[in-house]
Amino acid sequence: MLLLYICVTTCKSTVKDLNLYYNFKEYMKTIKKKLQAKILKLFFLGIIISWGFIDKAKAQNTEDTTFKNPPVNVEALFSNRGMTFQAIIDKKFVSAPKFGFFSVTNLVGEWDTNQVNDYMTQASLTYDLFKGFKLTGGFHTSSGTGIRPTVGVMYNYANQDWLVVAYPRVDLSKDSNVEGLVLVEYKPKINDKWRFYSRIQGLYAYTMNIEKHSRSYIQARAGLSYKEFTFGVGTNIDYYGPIRHNENSFGGFVSVLLF
Repeated sequence: MLLLYICVTTCKSTVKDLNLYYNFKEYMKTIKKKLQAKILKLFFLGIIISWGFIDKAKAQNTEDTTFKNPPVNVEALFSNRGMTFQAIIDKKFVSAPKFGFFSVTNLVGEWDTNQVNDYMTQASLTYDLFKGFKLTGGFHTSSGTGIRPTVGVMYNYANQDWLVVAYPRVDLSKDSNVEGLVLVEYKPKINDKWRFYSRIQGLYAYTMNIEKHSRSYIQARAGLSYKEFTFGVGTNIDYYGPIRHNENSFGGFVSVLLF
């Protein structure tokens, strides 16, 4: 009897141990499945988040590398003196956007002569230093000085309503000129198609070896802009040479932006 009791007790214990082992094994399987499911969720979540960051980085890189070149500004003033023409170019190289090209051309054709005795052109390669500031190097030529190499520093600021350009430069020649150009435009919106337009532009050139005035002007414009076209009234006040000979022009102007 004792032996039978021991055998029954031992069997019960073994069966109980087997049940515990089976239950434990099933429990571990359940935990393993839950962990695998969580790991898969985390894995796919990580892929989604990483893809989002990659897309955002690509978008930022695209925004950083794309830009819009400003249009060429061409203007003619018809006045009591004659016709004054001006063209302003400020462009960047698409393949190397830190480099660009800047040029301003002014000429006056007087009504009583067939020759153009008053012209001035400057053209330079530019290099962006930091926001708004550029180094420039190129040439300057005019009816009074001939052609000369020149270097300078340019600052510009632009938004929907304002344009500001400041450009001091110096000729690299024996009888060099130091020159400063400032241009300010204000063009607030009237409605979806029209804007008020105003501009003040000034230049002063000084010949260093004789310490005398060389050339200066003040230009003023006021009118309306419709899309890429602008028209209105304007005046040029010009001074020439050391004695500051003065010529004034009053009339109407028209300009167009060439994209």
